[in-house]
Amino acid sequence: MNIYRLRAFRDNYIFVLHDPNTRQSAVVDPGDAAPVLHWLDQHGANLIAIFNTHHHSDHVGGNQRLLSRFPEAKVYGGAEDRGRIPGQTVFLQEGDRVSLGDRTGEVIFVPGHTRAHIAYYFPPNRGEDWGELFCGDTLFAGGCGRLFEGTPAQMVDSLTKLRQLPDTTRVWCAHEYTLNNLRFAITVDAHNSALSQRLRQVEISRQQDQETVPSELGLEKQTNPFLRWDDPAIRAAVEGQDAAQTFARLRGKKDLF
Repeated sequence: MNIYRLRAFRDNYIFVLHDPNTRQSAVVDPGDAAPVLHWLDQHGANLIAIFNTHHHSDHVGGNQRLLSRFPEAKVYGGAEDRGRIPGQTVFLQEGDRVSLGDRTGEVIFVPGHTRAHIAYYFPPNRGEDWGELFCGDTLFAGGCGRLFEGTPAQMVDSLTKLRQLPDTTRVWCAHEYTLNNLRFAITVDAHNSALSQRLRQVEISRQQDQETVPSELGLEKQTNPFLRWDDPAIRAAVEGQDAAQTFARLRGKKDLF
């Protein structure tokens, strides 16, 4: 399974998963159909699946146009998003499986950004090093999603699930928010040398219009404050008493940043 990153709108990413042996493809969160159709035409690929993480329009807005070209494609989404994802035909719950080519992914229920948000994790096959996580707007490089329909406690539980995945997991998040996220992170974690180094590197990358996605989960565990709510330095920075309060205060500060 090969992964291709497509830009959309101002800062969205759409991901095409492609099996070169069969020329079958799936797409993750196609907010805009145009770049997906262009890629599929260029590669002579057949779209067989749409993997949606949640119902927001910048993630599902291209579904219907894609289905008009590929009417046999299945549309996957969370079971609790029933009626909110255009064309949805498969309603997924925690632990369900999805497949493309030689890779099988696990569905992880990660409410918080929305009440029905899911993520797709493809563990490495035997002999491979990297797993692949498609996490929508739950986890970002250096940050996490806003809470629109969930609670801080739910988001902590969701991020805990993702934090437990192997360090050798690529994080394919849906937005290019990394620079702003890290500029916030340094305000609550000023003495983190790994974070300072990462911020410098991302500043250079973005000056050159280079993408910072995918990230690596091991790096996120070192530098992303929203995965480090139990670190004493982070808790002290926001005067948090427990995980949910620490996270809530972090998220509140980021919302105003």
